[in-house]
Amino acid sequence: MRILIAEDEQELARAEATILKINGYDVDVAKDGVEAVARVKDASYDVIVLDVMMPRMDGIEALRTIRGMGVTTPIIMLTAKAEVDDRITGLDAGADDYLTKPFAMKELLARIRSQARRATSFTPTQLSFAGLKLDVGEQQISSENTMRLSSRETKLLEYLMLNPGKELSTQAIFDHVWADDPQATAELVYVYVSYLRSKLKAVTGSVAIEGERGGSYRLVETDGADSAGDSAGASVTNSLSDSSDSASRKATAA
Repeated sequence: MRILIAEDEQELARAEATILKINGYDVDVAKDGVEAVARVKDASYDVIVLDVMMPRMDGIEALRTIRGMGVTTPIIMLTAKAEVDDRITGLDAGADDYLTKPFAMKELLARIRSQARRATSFTPTQLSFAGLKLDVGEQQISSENTMRLSSRETKLLEYLMLNPGKELSTQAIFDHVWADDPQATAELVYVYVSYLRSKLKAVTGSVAIEGERGGSYRLVETDGADSAGDSAGASVTNSLSDSSDSASRKATAA
């Protein structure tokens, strides 16, 4: 799970980052609101922690900017102010939770876990990008054509569509899509990206997955040069069944 901390007090930021890393989180630190917004533009986070009082751009303005970008990631605000009006301002701007300084790190960890669980529970079941629609519940994509996906393909495409245009590392994708499978390996990411590329090609010419094996991937809008009705792509995707992950692992090992 990847966390962004925006905190201008360097000692506090280092302490928060250290404890979060000890508890198994990947952590990025921004020293002010401007850097926090820039990081959110370029990367995907599971939870964002923003201090209210920061230079250049304060936490409230950073919050409004991030929400204005369409980012729905849970955001926890840290503040030295205990006034109700200050909390209302942040909540109205799109904050999900508030924590008043000074606080115990155990409480911050608990709130991060809580927000991460809520984000998973309230993920939209209908997603769209550049004319491509994904029905998570039905495990189906549609554009010029319609095609069913396997459960793992659905999770992968859902993650990409929730972070359009952002570079997502192989490890980040693996952690999100195969979190429930302790026997899986990161090699499966490339296998399923290949499956999705073929199916996307058969359904639409306006969406593609960029990236190379072992590196980062991102979902992008294309110029439509590749025909959605490409017969070769259609034949490949139609031959792909909703096979189990264990079969895919065998294919990868081979």
